[in-house]
Order: sequence, then C-alpha cells, then structure tokens
Amino acid sequence: MSRPIRVLVAKPGLDGHDRGAKVIARALRDAGMEVIYTGLRQTPEQIVATAVQEDVDVVSMSILSGAHGYLLPKVVELMKQAGIYEEILVIAGGVIPQEDIPELKESGIAEVFTPGTPTGTTVEFITKNLKREL
Repeated sequence: MSRPIRVLVAKPGLDGHDRGAKVIARALRDAGMEVIYTGLRQTPEQIVATAVQEDVDVVSMSILSGAHGYLLPKVVELMKQAGIYEEILVIAGGVIPQEDIPELKESGIAEVFTPGTPTGTTVEFITKNLKREL
C-alpha cells in the first residue's frame, strides 16, 4: 500500500499573510495528502531543515512579500546542498509578477501558481509531477 503524498507548506521571509497558504494546505489535505505547515516567517534554512526532518515529497512555498526573487531560489540552493532537491518537487504560489516566473523556474521552482488558480490545478500538478515513487 502506498503512503500519502507528504507536502510541506512554508511561508518564507517576513510576510505575515497566510490565508493563501492555509487555503492550499486544506485543499491538499482534502485531496488525501499529508500536509505539514511551518507557520509564518520561516528562513530558507528552516524550510530545508523541516523538509529533511519530515521526509516530504513536495515543498510548497507561499509568498506575498516581494522577496520571491531571493528567498525561493535560496531554498532550492539549500536543498541542492543538502542533497534533497533531486527527490523533492518544489512549487510556489502567491503574488508573483508574471515577468518573474521564468527566472524562478530557471532557479528550480517546478511551477508557480498565482492568485485565482483553482486549488484542483495545484493538486493535479503535484500528483502528476512527483519526483519519487511513493
């Protein structure tokens, strides 16, 4: 029997708004995934440490602060240094300008979901793009 997909939902940086993160966490849970929510104001180092400790399949970051161009690639860089990037799908969501998305994808973010994206789209992307067998 396979286990549920384990998703870390993280809020990097000083952003104090977490409604979107909670909405996606609930949608993933309702889709049968196991969700670990870090809470607000996590450093990239804390996010990666939690991903390792919790043995997650997905790191999903929600950001609205405008620091996405630094924080999201930093998490990917630290995941690579920890040797876990090749096994874990990394996605992001939040208020991220369209013109910034290609650079984020080049840095290693598999997909970026902007406001108004149906939660089912995120669930479907995760289930179709996992990097390892469950």
